[in-house]
Amino acid sequence: MGIIQVKDTHGKRSSSMSFALRWKHENVRLIVLSAMISIAMTFMFLVLLYGTADKRVSVVLNGQENIVETKQWVLQRLLDEQAITVGPYDKVSLPLNAGVKDGDRVVIEQAVPLTVKADGNVRTVYTTERTVQAAIDQANISIRSEDKVLPSKDAAIEPNMAVTVVRIDKHVMQNEYDVPFTTVTKADPTLLEGKKKTIQAGKAGVVVKKYEKVFADGKLVSHTFVSKTTQSDAVNQVVAVGTKKPVVMLTKGGVSFQAKKTLKNVTLTAYSAGLASTGKTKSHPGYGITRSGSRVTEGRTIAVDPKVIPIGWWVYIEGIGFRRAEDTGSAIKGNKIDVYFDSEDYAEKFGRKKGYTVYVLGPKKPEAI
Repeated sequence: MGIIQVKDTHGKRSSSMSFALRWKHENVRLIVLSAMISIAMTFMFLVLLYGTADKRVSVVLNGQENIVETKQWVLQRLLDEQAITVGPYDKVSLPLNAGVKDGDRVVIEQAVPLTVKADGNVRTVYTTERTVQAAIDQANISIRSEDKVLPSKDAAIEPNMAVTVVRIDKHVMQNEYDVPFTTVTKADPTLLEGKKKTIQAGKAGVVVKKYEKVFADGKLVSHTFVSKTTQSDAVNQVVAVGTKKPVVMLTKGGVSFQAKKTLKNVTLTAYSAGLASTGKTKSHPGYGITRSGSRVTEGRTIAVDPKVIPIGWWVYIEGIGFRRAEDTGSAIKGNKIDVYFDSEDYAEKFGRKKGYTVYVLGPKKPEAI
């Protein structure tokens, strides 16, 4: 009996446990779905509770800050509520689909349009930058040190501002110029009067001048002198001009001669060896002695200016004849000749005669041929 009872009890328990397992297995999907619905309803409740709560949010628009109260929980809906439009070039500190919570601070910088002219192109640039320099950098426009930006690079950005980039190019150019030579004349006593001879050929010099040309967007705006350098100096041309008088054969008193020099309009006077002319008496040791050391001789001796007629040279005086320059006198200067006569009375009566022509011959007296 006991064995039969044990078997009966075991069979009842096994049947009860199998039923429970089968029920759980068949209803697991229902259990999971119920749990998910419960979680979702809880989440929606919390969202509804959070979304309907008042929040204070700081909205900074183009540098101006306002504290707004809102029940919106997404940034885009908050901006719509505040009638703030965000363009494609604007900057926002948070994504538009970000959630909004109490105490948030949202910074919005709205882009403004600029008209930028550079390198022959005009385009509209939208920027949130604050200076012209920053806006140009944003537009990827390179600025060289010589270029000009109008308005200036540190100028504040204003809506619809026109910005111009002027490309400045500088070029240094040089030109060569000839410097004409100077002709210098030099008297040459070995050349006949009127004749010329080039002693040294002239050569033009060369000067290099540098200029700076400045172009603005390809157009010449200035042309400035920079420097001048002498590359080579000019060489003077030297020309010899003859001063030698032509030799003329003259025949006077049957004697032919060549004059070294011809003196025109010579003034003649006369003197003697006596006291009236020289201040010497016959007892004076220098009585009758000339500057050349010779003794005065009528028909030969004359007193001259040694600067005009050298002492010891012969001359021919028209109307007087051949004479030799042997003496000097304090009053005999220039084209003036004092003719010696033995007679003091004749010398005194001779007086002053003008307009004579005198031929200067040389140290040797011409002889008749």
